[in-house]
Amino acid sequence: MNDKKALLGKLSIQDNQRKAGNRMPRLLITGIGAIVLAGGAWFWLLPGQELIEVNTVAARPASGSANTGSDAVLDASGYVTARRQATVSSKYTGKVTEILIEEGVVVEQGQLLARLDDVTQTAELALAKARLQATESRLNEVEIQLQEAELAHRRTIELADRELASQADLDGAFLAVQGLNARLKALGAEIEVGRRSMKIQQQQLADTEIRAPFGGVVIAKAAQPGEMISPVSAGGGFTRTGICTIVDMTSLEIEVDVNESYINRVTPEQPVTATLNSYPDWQIPAKVITIIPTADRNKATVRVRIAFLETDSRILPDMGVKVSFLDDTISGDGPAKVLTGVMIPENAVTSVDDESVVFVIDDGIVHRRTVHVGADMQGNISNITYGLQAGEKVVSNLSSELTELLLDGRRRVSTDMSSAQ
Repeated sequence: MNDKKALLGKLSIQDNQRKAGNRMPRLLITGIGAIVLAGGAWFWLLPGQELIEVNTVAARPASGSANTGSDAVLDASGYVTARRQATVSSKYTGKVTEILIEEGVVVEQGQLLARLDDVTQTAELALAKARLQATESRLNEVEIQLQEAELAHRRTIELADRELASQADLDGAFLAVQGLNARLKALGAEIEVGRRSMKIQQQQLADTEIRAPFGGVVIAKAAQPGEMISPVSAGGGFTRTGICTIVDMTSLEIEVDVNESYINRVTPEQPVTATLNSYPDWQIPAKVITIIPTADRNKATVRVRIAFLETDSRILPDMGVKVSFLDDTISGDGPAKVLTGVMIPENAVTSVDDESVVFVIDDGIVHRRTVHVGADMQGNISNITYGLQAGEKVVSNLSSELTELLLDGRRRVSTDMSSAQ
């Protein structure tokens, strides 16, 4: 019994060991708490770090003319059209054996698009070649007969000089030579006809290969292998009239119908801003090509053709588009200047030390940034050509007091998103 008590006594923790063991966790917890409190005090008590509520706006891409907004003298709507578009077909009726294109494929001028059944054309070409060879063989035969007739004619002349041949014999020999010469000439003409016939057959054989008349993009595939195709409508609905439709995307333009009461506001070379219905925020610079010199009496409109000043793969044929005809008298004699960079409200730009400055917000912190302001705009809009990217948020509705606060070091802000005008 005494032994058991002695053993239990050895397992007990002494008072000095208990105090040393409890001291280390308490010191660790106390140190972490002090660090957290010091960090919070530094963040909140440091001068200039109070939370400021500001209005912000996102920079949007600049596109179009500097004469936008109130400079528009007329608005109209129309469609994107292709000046160069073709439905490619064959020259004659035939069966399609192979199609080498699909919708959306870019083709070059002269590129092979499809093949037609060429069995008949190949046979006719072989027949034309055989006829030509037969005519050339007859020509060789006549040439030999002509040589024989000329020898006989010379011998008859010698005999007639010695009075051993009659005049009838001499005339017969002469006429034989003339007859063979005429036959030789006729065969030469037949050979020329045969050669030209063979060229026609070669062209018909080449026509079984349908090629692109110009470079462009295939927008429609109208036939499949095994179908009949014809340049004219034939056979009811069982005969196709085309292989595919090709559009030259570099020839895209806009056609709009303008009310004849306002056509006096439109002039050739007039600057235009076009907006596709599919991309309402994208303004495309354009200009008037021509005014079609006739009016539609049913709609009382005049058609106007408009050219794009920049090309883009997003512009597609038959897209709906809205256009604004701009007042070209404001921008001088030349065309309207095309804008680059981004657009922000005028009240988001301030001047500091003779430099244009904006305040960009990144993760709730304001950063000062120097920018370059481009063309003067109307409607309280500034065009920033350098120093700012589309989509970046800047502080708007800047006042002198707010500017002073934002210039005093990095600031944390509470944002209230507003839209650019």
